[in-house]
Amino acid sequence: MIRAGYSLGGGVGCIADARHHAVAFLDQAEADYPVSVPAHVRDLTQLVVSELVTNACKYAPGPVLVELRISLRAVDIVVWDSDPLVPAVRAADPDRVGQHGLEIVKAVSQDLFVEQEPVGKRITARIPLS
Repeated sequence: MIRAGYSLGGGVGCIADARHHAVAFLDQAEADYPVSVPAHVRDLTQLVVSELVTNACKYAPGPVLVELRISLRAVDIVVWDSDPLVPAVRAADPDRVGQHGLEIVKAVSQDLFVEQEPVGKRITARIPLS
């Protein structure tokens, strides 16, 4: 398994930085290891990173930690923030403006795990490579 982690300050530009780190990670994984990342997986990885980091920056004070992992089967996106509140996927509502991020992540991920930590929580989304 290949992995990389980084910290985001949570300020302006952190979501774009997170997407940039995700693309750079996938590029490096393909260059250095015998793994191929299809275009749709790249797009989904950026989407999931964007949604999870947006939620962390919006609802949790302080830094956001992101870890990306890739194996021959999947890409894992792990986001930690300091808010202990475990988010819940809300019921679909076409009239609701916003707050669809976790719905989107759940819909495009093979697995979605939320773990409470001694401080905050860790959310892991898995996107299959096939």
